[in-house]
Amino acid sequence: MGEMNVPEDAYYGASTMRAVLNFPISDLRFPRGFIKALGLVKQAAAQTNMELGLLDPKIGDAVVRAAQEVIDGALDEHFVLDIFQTGS
Repeated sequence: MGEMNVPEDAYYGASTMRAVLNFPISDLRFPRGFIKALGLVKQAAAQTNMELGLLDPKIGDAVVRAAQEVIDGALDEHFVLDIFQTGS
Protein backbone atom coordinates (compact mmCIF):
# COMPACT_ATOMS: atom_id res chain seq x y z
CA MET A 1 0.00 0.00 0.00
CA GLY A 2 2.97 2.28 0.34
CA GLU A 3 4.17 4.66 3.00
CA MET A 4 1.77 6.86 4.88
CA ASN A 5 2.62 9.85 7.04
CA VAL A 6 0.73 9.67 10.32
CA PRO A 7 1.16 12.27 13.06
CA GLU A 8 3.60 11.00 15.68
CA ASP A 9 1.14 11.56 18.52
CA ALA A 10 -1.82 9.95 16.71
CA TYR A 11 -3.69 7.11 18.40
CA TYR A 12 -4.47 5.69 14.95
CA GLY A 13 -2.39 4.23 12.17
CA ALA A 14 -1.82 4.22 8.44
CA SER A 15 -5.14 2.58 7.52
CA THR A 16 -7.12 5.25 9.34
CA MET A 17 -5.04 8.00 7.75
CA ARG A 18 -5.70 6.51 4.31
CA ALA A 19 -9.43 6.48 5.03
CA VAL A 20 -9.32 10.13 6.13
CA LEU A 21 -7.55 11.13 2.92
CA ASN A 22 -9.46 8.86 0.52
CA PHE A 23 -13.01 9.28 1.82
CA PRO A 24 -13.70 12.94 2.69
CA ILE A 25 -17.44 12.33 2.34
CA SER A 26 -19.12 14.94 4.53
CA ASP A 27 -16.57 16.55 6.87
CA LEU A 28 -18.84 15.43 9.73
CA ARG A 29 -17.29 13.67 12.72
CA PHE A 30 -18.92 11.48 15.34
CA PRO A 31 -20.73 13.55 17.97
CA ARG A 32 -19.27 13.83 21.47
CA GLY A 33 -22.13 11.77 22.92
CA PHE A 34 -21.39 8.86 20.60
CA ILE A 35 -17.69 8.89 21.43
CA LYS A 36 -18.52 9.03 25.15
CA ALA A 37 -20.87 6.05 24.73
CA LEU A 38 -18.06 4.05 23.10
CA GLY A 39 -15.88 4.75 26.14
CA LEU A 40 -18.65 3.74 28.54
CA VAL A 41 -19.21 0.43 26.72
CA LYS A 42 -15.48 -0.39 26.63
CA GLN A 43 -15.09 0.50 30.30
CA ALA A 44 -18.07 -1.62 31.37
CA ALA A 45 -16.87 -4.56 29.26
CA ALA A 46 -13.39 -4.42 30.77
CA GLN A 47 -14.74 -4.21 34.33
CA THR A 48 -17.18 -7.08 33.76
CA ASN A 49 -14.57 -9.31 32.14
CA MET A 50 -12.15 -8.66 35.01
CA GLU A 51 -14.88 -9.55 37.53
CA LEU A 52 -15.52 -12.79 35.64
CA GLY A 53 -11.82 -13.61 35.61
CA LEU A 54 -11.69 -13.45 31.81
CA LEU A 55 -9.39 -10.44 31.55
CA ASP A 56 -6.04 -9.99 33.25
CA PRO A 57 -6.40 -7.09 35.72
CA LYS A 58 -3.21 -5.44 34.41
CA ILE A 59 -4.73 -5.21 30.93
CA GLY A 60 -8.23 -4.53 32.23
CA ASP A 61 -7.10 -1.63 34.41
CA ALA A 62 -5.32 -0.09 31.42
CA VAL A 63 -8.49 -0.42 29.33
CA VAL A 64 -10.58 1.14 32.12
CA ARG A 65 -8.18 4.11 32.37
CA ALA A 66 -8.08 4.60 28.60
CA ALA A 67 -11.87 4.35 28.39
CA GLN A 68 -12.15 7.02 31.07
CA GLU A 69 -10.03 9.32 28.92
CA VAL A 70 -12.44 8.70 26.04
CA ILE A 71 -15.43 9.35 28.33
CA ASP A 72 -13.85 12.59 29.55
CA GLY A 73 -13.20 13.82 26.00
CA ALA A 74 -9.42 13.82 26.34
CA LEU A 75 -8.98 11.80 23.14
CA ASP A 76 -11.64 13.32 20.88
CA GLU A 77 -9.07 14.60 18.38
CA HIS A 78 -8.11 11.00 17.61
CA PHE A 79 -11.60 10.12 16.32
CA VAL A 80 -10.86 11.45 12.85
CA LEU A 81 -13.01 9.40 10.49
CA ASP A 82 -15.94 10.88 8.62
CA ILE A 83 -19.17 9.71 10.23
CA PHE A 84 -20.24 8.17 6.90
CA GLN A 85 -16.97 6.30 6.26
CA THR A 86 -17.95 2.63 6.41
CA GLY A 87 -14.68 0.76 6.67
CA SER A 88 -13.69 0.80 3.02
